[in-house]
Amino acid sequence: MSNFLNDFQNSVGKVVIGKDRVVELLLISLLSKGHVLLEDVPGTGKTKLAKTFATLINGSFQRIQFTPDVLPSDVTGIQFFNPKDQEFQLRLGPVHTNILLADEINRATPRTQSSLLEAMEERQVTIDGQTFKLPEPYIVFATQNPAESHGTFPLPDAQLDRFLMVIPVGYPTFDQEKEMMNRYRMEDPLSEIEAVIDIEKITSLQDEIKTVTITEDIETYMLAIIYATRESELIETGVSPRGTLAFMRAIQAKAFLNGRTFCLPEDVIDLAPYILSHRLILSTEGSLKTTNSQVIQEIVEAIEVPVESGAIES
Repeated sequence: MSNFLNDFQNSVGKVVIGKDRVVELLLISLLSKGHVLLEDVPGTGKTKLAKTFATLINGSFQRIQFTPDVLPSDVTGIQFFNPKDQEFQLRLGPVHTNILLADEINRATPRTQSSLLEAMEERQVTIDGQTFKLPEPYIVFATQNPAESHGTFPLPDAQLDRFLMVIPVGYPTFDQEKEMMNRYRMEDPLSEIEAVIDIEKITSLQDEIKTVTITEDIETYMLAIIYATRESELIETGVSPRGTLAFMRAIQAKAFLNGRTFCLPEDVIDLAPYILSHRLILSTEGSLKTTNSQVIQEIVEAIEVPVESGAIES
Protein backbone atom coordinates (compact mmCIF):
# COMPACT_ATOMS: atom_id res chain seq x y z
CA MET A 1 0.00 0.00 0.00
CA SER A 2 2.99 2.31 0.14
CA ASN A 3 2.60 2.71 -3.65
CA PHE A 4 -1.00 3.81 -3.08
CA LEU A 5 0.22 6.41 -0.57
CA ASN A 6 2.83 7.68 -3.06
CA ASP A 7 0.29 7.83 -5.90
CA PHE A 8 -2.15 9.72 -3.70
CA GLN A 9 0.49 12.17 -2.50
CA ASN A 10 1.70 12.76 -6.05
CA SER A 11 -1.84 13.43 -7.28
CA VAL A 12 -2.63 15.82 -4.43
CA GLY A 13 0.75 17.47 -4.99
CA LYS A 14 -0.37 18.54 -8.46
CA VAL A 15 -3.05 20.69 -6.83
CA VAL A 16 -1.78 21.53 -3.33
CA ILE A 17 1.99 21.95 -3.17
CA GLY A 18 4.16 20.63 -0.32
CA LYS A 19 1.52 18.88 1.76
CA ASP A 20 2.72 15.24 1.67
CA ARG A 21 2.67 14.97 5.46
CA VAL A 22 -0.84 16.40 5.71
CA VAL A 23 -2.00 14.06 2.92
CA GLU A 24 -0.61 11.04 4.79
CA LEU A 25 -2.48 12.06 7.96
CA LEU A 26 -5.69 12.65 6.02
CA LEU A 27 -5.40 9.24 4.36
CA ILE A 28 -4.88 7.62 7.75
CA SER A 29 -8.03 9.38 8.94
CA LEU A 30 -10.00 8.28 5.89
CA LEU A 31 -8.99 4.62 6.28
CA SER A 32 -9.67 4.81 10.03
CA LYS A 33 -13.16 6.22 9.43
CA GLY A 34 -12.05 9.28 11.38
CA HIS A 35 -12.85 12.97 11.04
CA VAL A 36 -10.23 15.73 11.01
CA LEU A 37 -10.01 19.31 12.21
CA LEU A 38 -7.68 21.39 10.04
CA GLU A 39 -6.28 24.39 11.87
CA ASP A 40 -4.64 27.32 10.16
CA VAL A 41 -5.15 30.77 8.73
CA PRO A 42 -7.45 31.22 5.70
CA GLY A 43 -5.99 30.57 2.27
CA THR A 44 -3.59 27.72 3.11
CA GLY A 45 -5.30 25.15 0.88
CA LYS A 46 -7.80 23.45 3.20
CA THR A 47 -10.70 23.64 0.74
CA LYS A 48 -8.48 22.51 -2.13
CA LEU A 49 -7.35 19.51 -0.08
CA ALA A 50 -10.92 18.42 0.62
CA LYS A 51 -12.02 18.85 -3.01
CA THR A 52 -8.95 17.00 -4.26
CA PHE A 53 -9.58 14.09 -1.90
CA ALA A 54 -13.16 13.80 -3.11
CA THR A 55 -11.98 13.74 -6.73
CA LEU A 56 -9.27 11.14 -6.10
CA ILE A 57 -11.68 8.69 -4.42
CA ASN A 58 -14.39 9.43 -7.00
CA GLY A 59 -16.66 10.58 -4.18
CA SER A 60 -19.15 13.35 -3.61
CA PHE A 61 -18.17 16.65 -1.98
CA GLN A 62 -20.16 19.29 -0.13
CA ARG A 63 -19.10 22.44 1.69
CA ILE A 64 -20.78 24.36 4.49
CA GLN A 65 -19.55 27.86 5.22
CA PHE A 66 -20.50 28.22 8.86
CA THR A 67 -21.71 31.55 10.20
CA PRO A 68 -23.78 32.35 13.31
CA ASP A 69 -27.01 32.35 11.27
CA VAL A 70 -26.58 28.81 9.87
CA LEU A 71 -29.31 26.59 11.34
CA PRO A 72 -29.13 22.85 12.19
CA SER A 73 -31.62 22.16 9.39
CA ASP A 74 -29.22 23.87 6.96
CA VAL A 75 -26.74 21.12 7.84
CA THR A 76 -28.86 17.97 8.08
CA GLY A 77 -31.90 18.74 5.94
CA ILE A 78 -35.57 19.51 6.48
CA GLN A 79 -39.10 18.33 5.79
CA PHE A 80 -41.14 21.16 4.28
CA PHE A 81 -44.67 21.59 3.01
CA ASN A 82 -44.94 22.23 -0.72
CA PRO A 83 -48.15 24.21 -1.27
CA LYS A 84 -48.07 23.49 -4.99
CA ASP A 85 -48.23 19.71 -4.52
CA GLN A 86 -50.03 19.93 -1.16
CA GLU A 87 -47.60 17.49 0.44
CA PHE A 88 -44.51 17.39 2.62
CA GLN A 89 -41.20 16.96 0.83
CA LEU A 90 -37.72 16.13 2.05
CA ARG A 91 -34.71 18.27 1.28
CA LEU A 92 -31.46 16.61 2.34
CA GLY A 93 -28.73 18.88 3.67
CA PRO A 94 -25.09 19.01 2.57
CA VAL A 95 -24.11 16.55 5.31
CA HIS A 96 -25.29 13.78 2.95
CA THR A 97 -22.02 13.33 1.05
CA ASN A 98 -18.75 11.38 1.11
CA ILE A 99 -16.51 14.31 2.06
CA LEU A 100 -17.97 17.25 3.96
CA LEU A 101 -15.95 20.43 4.37
CA ALA A 102 -17.25 22.17 7.50
CA ASP A 103 -15.55 25.51 6.94
CA GLU A 104 -14.91 27.72 9.99
CA ILE A 105 -16.95 25.41 12.21
CA ASN A 106 -16.23 27.54 15.27
CA ARG A 107 -18.29 30.39 13.77
CA ALA A 108 -21.46 28.30 14.08
CA THR A 109 -23.58 28.44 17.23
CA PRO A 110 -23.30 25.52 19.67
CA ARG A 111 -26.76 24.31 18.59
CA THR A 112 -25.68 24.12 14.96
CA GLN A 113 -22.32 22.56 15.86
CA SER A 114 -24.17 19.84 17.73
CA SER A 115 -26.15 18.98 14.60
CA LEU A 116 -22.95 17.43 13.27
CA LEU A 117 -22.47 15.21 16.34
CA GLU A 118 -24.88 12.47 15.33
CA ALA A 119 -23.58 12.50 11.77
CA MET A 120 -19.94 12.24 12.86
CA GLU A 121 -20.42 9.52 15.45
CA GLU A 122 -23.36 7.47 14.13
CA ARG A 123 -22.97 8.20 10.40
CA GLN A 124 -26.65 8.97 10.21
CA VAL A 125 -28.96 11.93 10.78
CA THR A 126 -32.51 12.22 12.06
CA ILE A 127 -34.92 14.59 10.32
CA ASP A 128 -38.38 14.94 11.87
CA GLY A 129 -38.12 11.50 13.46
CA GLN A 130 -36.83 9.77 10.31
CA THR A 131 -33.32 8.32 10.29
CA PHE A 132 -31.18 8.59 7.18
CA LYS A 133 -27.91 6.71 6.74
CA LEU A 134 -25.04 8.73 5.34
CA PRO A 135 -22.97 7.56 2.34
CA GLU A 136 -19.89 5.41 2.90
CA PRO A 137 -17.14 6.39 3.19
CA TYR A 138 -18.04 9.50 5.17
CA ILE A 139 -15.49 11.94 6.53
CA VAL A 140 -15.76 15.48 7.87
CA PHE A 141 -12.94 17.92 7.14
CA ALA A 142 -13.64 20.77 9.55
CA THR A 143 -11.60 23.96 9.61
CA GLN A 144 -11.09 26.68 12.15
CA ASN A 145 -8.77 29.65 12.46
CA PRO A 146 -6.97 29.36 15.82
CA ALA A 147 -5.59 32.89 15.60
CA GLU A 148 -8.99 34.57 15.49
CA SER A 149 -11.46 34.41 18.36
CA HIS A 150 -13.80 37.35 17.67
CA GLY A 151 -17.28 36.10 16.80
CA THR A 152 -16.46 32.43 17.36
CA PHE A 153 -17.89 29.68 19.56
CA PRO A 154 -15.22 27.26 20.85
CA LEU A 155 -16.00 23.64 20.03
CA PRO A 156 -17.31 21.74 23.08
CA ASP A 157 -15.19 18.91 24.46
CA ALA A 158 -17.72 16.29 23.31
CA GLN A 159 -17.37 17.45 19.72
CA LEU A 160 -13.59 17.82 19.81
CA ASP A 161 -13.36 14.21 21.02
CA ARG A 162 -15.14 13.08 17.86
CA PHE A 163 -12.31 14.30 15.66
CA LEU A 164 -9.66 11.65 15.10
CA MET A 165 -6.97 14.26 14.50
CA VAL A 166 -6.30 17.97 14.69
CA ILE A 167 -3.86 18.84 11.89
CA PRO A 168 -2.06 22.16 11.31
CA VAL A 169 -1.81 22.83 7.58
CA GLY A 170 0.96 25.43 7.55
CA TYR A 171 2.32 27.83 4.96
CA PRO A 172 4.27 26.54 1.94
CA THR A 173 7.99 27.22 1.71
CA PHE A 174 9.36 29.93 -0.61
CA ASP A 175 10.14 27.40 -3.36
CA GLN A 176 6.81 25.62 -2.94
CA GLU A 177 4.89 28.88 -3.24
CA LYS A 178 6.88 29.81 -6.34
CA GLU A 179 6.01 26.43 -7.87
CA MET A 180 2.36 27.02 -6.97
CA MET A 181 2.39 30.36 -8.82
CA ASN A 182 3.80 28.71 -11.94
CA ARG A 183 1.37 25.81 -11.80
CA TYR A 184 -1.71 28.01 -11.38
CA ARG A 185 -0.65 30.59 -13.97
CA MET A 186 -2.86 29.23 -16.75
CA GLU A 187 -5.56 27.11 -15.09
CA ASP A 188 -6.59 25.27 -11.95
CA PRO A 189 -4.79 21.88 -11.91
CA LEU A 190 -7.72 20.37 -9.97
CA SER A 191 -9.57 20.12 -13.28
CA GLU A 192 -6.84 17.84 -14.67
CA ILE A 193 -6.63 15.14 -11.98
CA GLU A 194 -8.61 11.90 -12.03
CA ALA A 195 -9.65 9.32 -9.46
CA VAL A 196 -6.90 6.92 -8.34
CA ILE A 197 -9.27 4.64 -6.40
CA ASP A 198 -13.02 4.11 -6.20
CA ILE A 199 -15.44 4.35 -3.30
CA GLU A 200 -15.93 0.59 -3.02
CA LYS A 201 -12.18 0.01 -2.70
CA ILE A 202 -11.92 2.60 0.07
CA THR A 203 -14.64 0.87 2.11
CA SER A 204 -12.86 -2.45 1.51
CA LEU A 205 -9.56 -1.00 2.76
CA GLN A 206 -11.31 0.38 5.85
CA ASP A 207 -12.20 -3.20 6.75
CA GLU A 208 -8.80 -4.56 5.75
CA ILE A 209 -6.81 -2.37 8.15
CA LYS A 210 -8.56 -4.09 11.06
CA THR A 211 -6.45 -7.18 10.32
CA VAL A 212 -3.16 -5.34 10.99
CA THR A 213 -1.49 -6.91 14.03
CA ILE A 214 -1.08 -4.97 17.27
CA THR A 215 1.05 -6.98 19.69
CA GLU A 216 0.52 -6.96 23.43
CA ASP A 217 3.70 -4.88 23.85
CA ILE A 218 2.30 -2.19 21.56
CA GLU A 219 -1.07 -2.25 23.33
CA THR A 220 0.68 -1.86 26.69
CA TYR A 221 2.78 1.00 25.31
CA MET A 222 -0.29 2.82 23.98
CA LEU A 223 -2.18 2.39 27.24
CA ALA A 224 0.80 3.60 29.27
CA ILE A 225 0.68 6.86 27.31
CA ILE A 226 -3.09 7.16 27.66
CA TYR A 227 -3.12 6.38 31.39
CA ALA A 228 -0.37 8.94 31.93
CA THR A 229 -2.76 11.60 30.59
CA ARG A 230 -5.30 10.59 33.25
CA GLU A 231 -2.81 10.67 36.12
CA SER A 232 -0.84 13.84 35.38
CA GLU A 233 -1.32 16.75 37.78
CA LEU A 234 -1.19 19.08 34.80
CA ILE A 235 -4.25 17.47 33.20
CA GLU A 236 -7.79 17.77 34.51
CA THR A 237 -9.35 15.36 31.98
CA GLY A 238 -7.29 12.77 30.12
CA VAL A 239 -7.86 10.78 26.95
CA SER A 240 -11.24 9.03 26.82
CA PRO A 241 -11.82 5.35 25.89
CA ARG A 242 -13.12 6.65 22.56
CA GLY A 243 -9.70 8.20 22.08
CA THR A 244 -8.04 4.86 22.87
CA LEU A 245 -10.00 3.08 20.13
CA ALA A 246 -9.33 5.91 17.67
CA PHE A 247 -5.60 5.72 18.47
CA MET A 248 -5.59 1.96 17.88
CA ARG A 249 -7.32 2.17 14.51
CA ALA A 250 -5.08 5.01 13.34
CA ILE A 251 -1.80 3.19 14.01
CA GLN A 252 -3.22 0.19 12.14
CA ALA A 253 -3.97 2.46 9.18
CA LYS A 254 -0.49 3.99 9.30
CA ALA A 255 1.17 0.57 9.30
CA PHE A 256 -1.07 -0.54 6.44
CA LEU A 257 -0.23 2.52 4.33
CA ASN A 258 3.45 1.78 4.86
CA GLY A 259 3.03 -1.77 3.56
CA ARG A 260 3.21 -3.55 6.93
CA THR A 261 0.92 -6.13 8.49
CA PHE A 262 2.00 -5.14 12.00
CA CYS A 263 2.32 -1.95 14.04
CA LEU A 264 5.57 -0.54 15.39
CA PRO A 265 6.32 1.82 18.30
CA GLU A 266 7.19 4.48 15.70
CA ASP A 267 3.55 4.47 14.59
CA VAL A 268 2.45 5.26 18.13
CA ILE A 269 5.08 7.98 18.62
CA ASP A 270 4.36 9.57 15.24
CA LEU A 271 0.58 9.85 15.64
CA ALA A 272 0.24 10.56 19.37
CA PRO A 273 0.43 14.40 19.09
CA TYR A 274 -2.24 14.55 16.37
CA ILE A 275 -4.67 12.12 18.00
CA LEU A 276 -4.30 12.80 21.73
CA SER A 277 -3.50 16.50 22.23
CA HIS A 278 -6.97 17.89 21.52
CA ARG A 279 -8.60 15.32 23.82
CA LEU A 280 -6.98 16.78 26.94
CA ILE A 281 -8.31 19.42 29.29
CA LEU A 282 -5.45 20.98 31.22
CA SER A 283 -5.78 21.86 34.88
CA THR A 284 -5.50 25.50 35.93
CA GLU A 285 -1.88 24.86 36.90
CA GLY A 286 -1.21 23.03 33.65
CA SER A 287 -2.64 25.76 31.45
CA LEU A 288 -0.26 28.25 33.05
CA LYS A 289 2.81 26.06 32.56
CA THR A 290 2.41 24.25 29.26
CA THR A 291 0.24 23.38 26.24
CA ASN A 292 -1.66 20.24 25.27
CA SER A 293 0.85 19.24 22.61
CA GLN A 294 3.82 19.83 24.92
CA VAL A 295 2.26 17.62 27.61
CA ILE A 296 1.77 14.77 25.13
CA GLN A 297 5.34 15.19 23.88
CA GLU A 298 6.70 15.00 27.43
CA ILE A 299 4.59 11.94 28.26
CA VAL A 300 5.71 10.08 25.13
CA GLU A 301 9.36 10.90 25.83
CA ALA A 302 9.06 9.71 29.45
CA ILE A 303 7.64 6.26 28.69
CA GLU A 304 9.96 3.43 27.76
CA VAL A 305 9.64 2.31 24.16
CA PRO A 306 9.16 -1.45 23.64
CA VAL A 307 11.94 -3.12 21.66
CA GLU A 308 11.28 -5.14 18.51
CA SER A 309 7.54 -5.06 19.06
CA GLY A 310 5.41 -6.34 16.21
CA ALA A 311 8.37 -6.96 13.90
CA ILE A 312 6.99 -10.29 12.75
CA GLU A 313 4.74 -10.91 9.83
CA SER A 314 1.24 -12.03 10.70
